Amino acid sequence: MKFEAARSSYLDQLRIERGLSSNSISAYARDLAKFEEFLGNTRKDFEKLTPQDLTDFEVSLKSRGLALSSSNRTLSAVKGFYKYASLEFDVVNPTLEIVSAKIARKLPKALSVDEVTRLIESAKREGDPISLRDFAILELLYSSGARVSEIVGVNAADISISKTADGDVTVLKLRGKGSKERLVPLGKFAVSALEDYFTRTRPALAAKNAKSEAALFLNSRGKRLSRQSAWQIVLDAAVATGLEGRVSPHVFRHSYATHLLDGGADIRVVQELLGHSSVTTTQIYTLITIDKVRESYSTAHPRAK
Repeated sequence: MKFEAARSSYLDQLRIERGLSSNSISAYARDLAKFEEFLGNTRKDFEKLTPQDLTDFEVSLKSRGLALSSSNRTLSAVKGFYKYASLEFDVVNPTLEIVSAKIARKLPKALSVDEVTRLIESAKREGDPISLRDFAILELLYSSGARVSEIVGVNAADISISKTADGDVTVLKLRGKGSKERLVPLGKFAVSALEDYFTRTRPALAAKNAKSEAALFLNSRGKRLSRQSAWQIVLDAAVATGLEGRVSPHVFRHSYATHLLDGGADIRVVQELLGHSSVTTTQIYTLITIDKVRESYSTAHPRAK
């Protein structure tokens, strides 16, 4: 069997059966393209590879100067491919003995409440209706802890009102990794920003598209805003506030989780809000708050030092 056919079958399985996003599929395809290049350079048959061949592939990745995290991700893609191929095509799996190198655990970069506020406020531009859209996007990112890709995937119908014992709560439906859906409540600042965008900006944008567009956030042509355009809005805010270099695609998400835990939120609740399948993923944020507690203790307690 040719590698191209087996790879195509594997990517179809990831897309259809596991429901991975197009971005994830593209990442798997790029990693497997590196492996295909290795096969071509060494003239190896993927069905006859040995564990030593996989070690040689790992060495070739390191020789490219790839970061350890990138090498590990590529090896993980190849492992997944061979696991699938061994079940579907009875191919011997040469990756069983391959262990990914451990990398140092990095803490997410969270901004202070004041820095987040300045980022959001910088989107306001007097007399520019589009700025109401940009302002609403930034408010929503911080109010929901959503990924940028999730925000651009939101439809207008995904915002609803839920009645609770404490009154009405505006709720946002998000579609995360693996097409998993979750509901998150929105704060009054985000709700206000959305109302302004809905009434003063979105109708004019929607009128530019002959077809009815379900997307919440629209571009200048009345079509769904792209992930790249939404990320550019975040980057522009970073430049406007002097925070460039400190802003990553997940900066609002990291700050959202950290500020919730700093405010006393239960870690299980934060896990649900972020859409993490395991609380272990969420626990990395507790390292930040514990570090703040230690710093406060060491500077304030008379017998700390």
